[in-house]
Amino acid sequence: MQGSGSVGLVTPQTAVFDTPIALSSGVVLPHYQLVYETYGTLNAEKSNAILICHALSGHHHVAGRYKETDKAAGWWDNMVGPGKPIDTNRFFVIGLNNLGGCHGSTGPSSIDPATGKPYGSSFPLVLVRDWVETQARLADQLGIYRFAAIIGGSLGGMQALRWTISYPERVRHALVIASAPKLTAQNIAFNDVARQAILTDPDFHGGDYYAHNTVPRRGLRLARMLGHITYLSDDGMGEKFGRLLRSGEYLYGYDVEFEIESYLRYQGDKFSDYFDANTYLLMTKALDYFDPARHYDGDLTEALRQAVAKFLVVSFTSDWRFSPARSREIVKALLDARKEVSYAEIESRHGHDAFLMEDAPYINIMRAYLNRVAAEINA
Repeated sequence: MQGSGSVGLVTPQTAVFDTPIALSSGVVLPHYQLVYETYGTLNAEKSNAILICHALSGHHHVAGRYKETDKAAGWWDNMVGPGKPIDTNRFFVIGLNNLGGCHGSTGPSSIDPATGKPYGSSFPLVLVRDWVETQARLADQLGIYRFAAIIGGSLGGMQALRWTISYPERVRHALVIASAPKLTAQNIAFNDVARQAILTDPDFHGGDYYAHNTVPRRGLRLARMLGHITYLSDDGMGEKFGRLLRSGEYLYGYDVEFEIESYLRYQGDKFSDYFDANTYLLMTKALDYFDPARHYDGDLTEALRQAVAKFLVVSFTSDWRFSPARSREIVKALLDARKEVSYAEIESRHGHDAFLMEDAPYINIMRAYLNRVAAEINA
């Protein structure tokens, strides 16, 4: 086996679907495309495939670089690659940009063939169960019937959970990281405030800002700044920024004075340069609507009785957006449904973003569990 390294240079691929899909909202999308990347080699039995489901602002570029001069690698490059926990020497790994995204898959900023203009406000809302159906169709195109594992953090973990209910026979293992069985009222409230920042931006134009050659940048900046606060922990922010002043003195004004203000504005500006506001609205609404127990009289245990997968559930002590208590709800429901589940609660100062970090205990748990997955493939 090679040492721990990068998957190297990668190239996105596009899957086109001409079979209509009936979405949960009742809207039928006649055709669409999904952009995805793959790393590693699919074995002859097609039994070593792992699907990575992305979180709210994620996309298909999970690992590697597009060119040598790229400053940053894919968003989970520390987890995916040769010798890494999701080892591409052993697994065939798929990352995709979900339907409704803004990184190549069909979404609000895509051209509607019927009008020759961007879908904009006419693009339908999409639920997690719709994403899972489109992911299953992609797997069909690739000839993969059953995944060795489906892995996701945050909103990605919700997709992994949904897979085990919608397509139970197609998932051997589900790794649900920093996630929840549904949002709390507080989380829905945060999402609504973020959406209102976008919806009330004068440049939003009812979602059809493309025709006005503008973007609701101010609203998107504020939405990202608010969201980013919830992804970090109080201790983590205090440790990194404290009450540091950029100039060392109070300036008695409303411009940037504290280092944390500078950081948040930088994150907001950067995000507004590459992310689509309509996609942000759509993704946060998918989060709000996620509730797999809803069709089982609110009984999560009953919903998870459908699953045949084995589970790893991971939470982080400083994550107050999706607290460990929410992960324990999933674990309890799985145990009550007599499913096989392992649970790890990781000590971390990184808040919700911890699932993207390189905390050694977290990396070691992921490695150990995926070693087990690989051993089952080779048994």
